[in-house]
Amino acid sequence: MSRSPARLESEETEYAALLAGLIGLLEESRRSASRAINSVLTLTYWEIGRRIVVQEQKGKARADYGDQLLDLLARDLSARFGRGFSRANVFQMRQFYLAYREKVQTVSGKSTADPIVQTPSGQSPAVPFPLSWSHYVRLLSVRDSDARGFYEQEAIRGGWSVRDLDRQISTLFYDRSIRSRKRLKAASTPDDHITPEEEIRDPFVLEFLGLRDEYSESDLEDALIRHLEHFLLELGNDFAFVARQKRLRVGDEWYRVDLLFFHRRLRSLILIDLKLGKFTHADAGQMNLYLNYAREHWTHPSENPPIGLILCSQKNAAVAHYALGNLGNPVLAREYQLNLPDENRLSKELAEGRRALQSRMGNPSTD
Repeated sequence: MSRSPARLESEETEYAALLAGLIGLLEESRRSASRAINSVLTLTYWEIGRRIVVQEQKGKARADYGDQLLDLLARDLSARFGRGFSRANVFQMRQFYLAYREKVQTVSGKSTADPIVQTPSGQSPAVPFPLSWSHYVRLLSVRDSDARGFYEQEAIRGGWSVRDLDRQISTLFYDRSIRSRKRLKAASTPDDHITPEEEIRDPFVLEFLGLRDEYSESDLEDALIRHLEHFLLELGNDFAFVARQKRLRVGDEWYRVDLLFFHRRLRSLILIDLKLGKFTHADAGQMNLYLNYAREHWTHPSENPPIGLILCSQKNAAVAHYALGNLGNPVLAREYQLNLPDENRLSKELAEGRRALQSRMGNPSTD
C-alpha cells in the first residue's frame, strides 16, 4: 500500500527533526568531551607543579639544586611523552601551581594525585580550571593576583578566546576599569551604587579597526560597525548595540546620533558622538541637546536618564572639566587610540589620571 504525499512529507519532516537533534547532541557531546579533556589536562599540569614544589622542594619556592631539577624532568618526561614537556613548559607548570595553589585542595588521607575542589555546600565538586591551559599560560604573565583573578573571571564570563585575553591584558583592561572604579567607590559612592564614570573606561583602545593616517568620521563609524564584536568587548560586558545614525528632529533641524547603545547595569541609553580631533566645548553643548531629546522621547519610564559619551582622538582635561561641568545631563569625554599603546606609557598616563582625579576629590592615593 503506497503512502500518500502528505504522509511522505510528514515522515521526511520528522526524520529531518530527528537527524538535526542527533547532530546537535553529538556536537555538544564532542564539545563537552573537549572541555573535559582540557580541564583534566590543566588539572594534571597543576598537580605536576604541586609535586615539584611540595614533594621535591619541600614547599620551598625553589629546589635547593636549582635549575637542575627542571632540566632533568624536562629530559625524562619528553623522552617518555614527547612534545609538551620542554623545560619552559615544566617551569610554567611549576609557576601555575604557585599562582593557583589555593584553587585546588586535596582530601586528607587520599592520594595526592586525586585533587578535587572543596565546595562550601558539600555538593559535587566544581571545575577548578574552566579555561584552557593556553589561557592560564597567558594569565601567568600577570603578576598582580587581583588583576589575574579579574582577567580569569572576565574571560570565563565573556567567553574570551586566548587572543581576546591577550589583547585585554596588553591594553591594561584591569587598570583602565577596576582600579579607577575602586577609587571612585571608596571616595564618593555607596557600595550598591554605580556611576557612568566607573563603568565607562578611559582611554579606549581601537587598534582592531585597522585605520591608518587620514580617515573621516564616517570611516571611523563604518569601521566600528564592521568590528562591532570587538568594539563591544572594548566597551565592556554590559553594553548592547541599539542603532547607528539615530535621527532626531529638534524644531526644523534634523540631527543624527552616531551610535546608540544601552547599558544594562546603568539601565541607561548611551549616546556616542565620534570626533576626529580635539574635544571642544561645542561638542559638549551638542551632546547635551541630544540627551535632552533622548530623555524626553527615547527613554522608557523604567530606565535612568541617558548618558552622553564623546569619543575623540584628543582630550584636553581642562577644557573637558569646564565644558562638562554643571550640564543638565551626564556627559563623558573619552579619548580613543588606534594603536596598541606602549604598556609603560599607558600605565604612566593612567597613574597621572588617577592622581588628578583623587586631587579633585581630596582623596589621596592609598597605593
